[in-house]
Amino acid sequence: MGSKIANLLQTCIDKKSIIAGKVLHAYILRTNLLTDTFLCNRLIELYSKCNDQTSAYRTFDQTPQKDIYSWNAILSCHCKAGNLTFARQVFEKMPERNVVSWNNLISLMLKNGYQEKALDVYGLMVLEGFLPTHVTFASVLSACGSVLDLQLGKRCHGLAIKIGLDKNIFVCNGLLSVYAKCGVMREAAKVFGDIHEPNEVSFTTMMGGLGNIHGVFEALEMFRIMHRKRVRMDSVSLSAVLNVCAKGGEYGEFGCYEENDRFLYNVVLGEQVHGLSVKLGFECDLFLSNSLLDMYAKNGIMKSAETVFHNLGKVSVVSWNIMIAGYGQKGKSEKAVEVLQRMQYCGFEPDEVTYINMLAACVKCGDVEAARQMFDSMSCPSVISWNAIISVYSQTENHKEAIELFREMQSQTVKPDRTTVAIILGSCAGMDFLDGGKQVHAASIKAALHTDSYVASGLIGMYSKCGKINMAKCIFSYAPELDIVCWNSMIAGLTLNSLDKEAFMLFKQMRQGRMLPTEFSYATVLSCCAKLSSSFQGRQVHSQIVKDGYENDVFVGTALVGMYRKCGDIDGAQKYFDMMPVRNIVTWNEMIHGYAQNGRGDEAVRLYQDMIASGEKPDGITFIAVLTACSHSGLVDLGVRIFNSMQSNYGLEPKLDHYTCIIDCLSRAGRFHDAELLMNKMPYKDDPIVWEVLLSSCRVHGNISLAQQAAKELFRLDPESSVPYVLLANIYSSLGRWEDVRAVRELMSDKQIVKDPGYSWTEDREQDTSLFVG
Repeated sequence: MGSKIANLLQTCIDKKSIIAGKVLHAYILRTNLLTDTFLCNRLIELYSKCNDQTSAYRTFDQTPQKDIYSWNAILSCHCKAGNLTFARQVFEKMPERNVVSWNNLISLMLKNGYQEKALDVYGLMVLEGFLPTHVTFASVLSACGSVLDLQLGKRCHGLAIKIGLDKNIFVCNGLLSVYAKCGVMREAAKVFGDIHEPNEVSFTTMMGGLGNIHGVFEALEMFRIMHRKRVRMDSVSLSAVLNVCAKGGEYGEFGCYEENDRFLYNVVLGEQVHGLSVKLGFECDLFLSNSLLDMYAKNGIMKSAETVFHNLGKVSVVSWNIMIAGYGQKGKSEKAVEVLQRMQYCGFEPDEVTYINMLAACVKCGDVEAARQMFDSMSCPSVISWNAIISVYSQTENHKEAIELFREMQSQTVKPDRTTVAIILGSCAGMDFLDGGKQVHAASIKAALHTDSYVASGLIGMYSKCGKINMAKCIFSYAPELDIVCWNSMIAGLTLNSLDKEAFMLFKQMRQGRMLPTEFSYATVLSCCAKLSSSFQGRQVHSQIVKDGYENDVFVGTALVGMYRKCGDIDGAQKYFDMMPVRNIVTWNEMIHGYAQNGRGDEAVRLYQDMIASGEKPDGITFIAVLTACSHSGLVDLGVRIFNSMQSNYGLEPKLDHYTCIIDCLSRAGRFHDAELLMNKMPYKDDPIVWEVLLSSCRVHGNISLAQQAAKELFRLDPESSVPYVLLANIYSSLGRWEDVRAVRELMSDKQIVKDPGYSWTEDREQDTSLFVG
């Protein structure tokens, strides 16, 4: 009879039929079967499954002979209801426990967001001699991934192998999650390769992990394999691949991928996934729809994003935020504001992400004032919002305002995080505000943030830029963990302080330590080679760049052009310039400057014209380069036309360097009258550099009267400089006026002016050439 009732109860449990279950409960009470612990356990399980916790607790209390299954049933009931306090009380009272008891408690702690406490409970479980099951590992590995505890994840991996659970799909997926979230994709790939039949969770986890470490193309290839193997796809896996496609758009923002097949592959595949999601009937899934929105928005395809948005059956705040971020990324702040107004009109309350996205949109358009108004409208900004507005001022080099905001943030008792500290250290560096940087350093130590690699990198940069390179070296040496950003900061700091040989050797040390260089690493070390005039070492670096696959990166390519042209190999610079798939304004400037410095003015001007024809807008540095080329090659009339076009065609106000270039151009050609007229009109007539340029040209043309006037101005403006004395003496000597030469030298002696010594530079090729590993 008891077994028949047990079977009926199991049917009620399976169908969640509480009415029939209560009828059976009444029958059990009437026939005095309550002494049957097995039936009581089934009743507790039924009430728990049907969310009737009160009946479950009453049944448990009325069970005369409770066994471990009774305790586990009521513990499971508390866990299902999310009652962590009661669950812990039950757990503590249990006369005996098994692995199910521990699994229930660990799982409940995870659901309540207590990942670290869940891991502590797991530690106690193992300490008491209980062997984990696949359920235990699934929960514990999930917690390890959440708190990025890679070491415990590896220990779990070892234990899973020891007890024979390393082939279980739940354990494997848990391990994949830990390794992917911790960025250890090599280990994740090993686990994935050992899975006999990876499921959609396995593929989804791998795609997410590869996308997070910028392995966008590899992640998309993983999706292709998943599709080819006909692994079932759900909305989560489709969302994962869309997120990867969106990341391709993020990287394209920097100009590296717009003309690249991989970028096009991202967009085309994103559109194909869109079609597949419709085919599989997921078009109403809000989570997947938001991923589609995000993919189109981050790739800048706002027309498609608008279409998806308008076709959404249900819209969330996340959907509106993605649209605002998309327009902000494209620099269309007016459209972002329009979306915000539509959002509020439709009854949606903006959240913090909304305001942060609006801040970013204002920044993209350079509208700092609008960004500040947006921030001031926030009633209680969190640390993320504070970081966003402080970053706005820091990025626009309004460092004083950034520091003032940081002080205001502290006065409002908002605790800064690692991002805040790094931003403020950047502002202190930008102002050469060493005392402020030291105060931030002290505050970071107090908040135990100084050991964070992100903060350490900021400290290294701040001390380096403030000229305290030994302090930067000290922080680098004692940092507990050095990531690539710290290495890059230290190398950049050394080269900033003219310690280029040390910087180069540190780069070599980084390579020997198997730390993979980034684009910034290569751009910095190429700058070292350029300053050392070492084309030999520069070519070694170039070879490694090709090997590591960075030759198409616009920043690395620009640094290569700069290195070759500064080392005098203008043809090498031109060869690489012609090969570059993408160029920016800095690349063009480097090449034009290269021609200018090597006396190839016609080619410099031709390249300048090619740049304008390509649609690239020249900046102030472009004009310095092309005017220098005109000056060195005697292209006077062309130089004057280009100088005049700065303001008339491009709205650029000429600076001191531009005036210096054009005055040098006129003076070299002997057109001193035009040069004097320009000097009388310009706002920099009291700058000694302009007079030095004029005096130097007077020597070439033997213009004694103007030379004496220029020298007189220089004696007044820069009395400690030896330059006017030397130039004037050289002019007199070239004309055979030796008495005047003697008078100038006596004047130098009387005023104790010493001529600066000259020097030469040669490249030593007999040095260590084994710079790279692997």
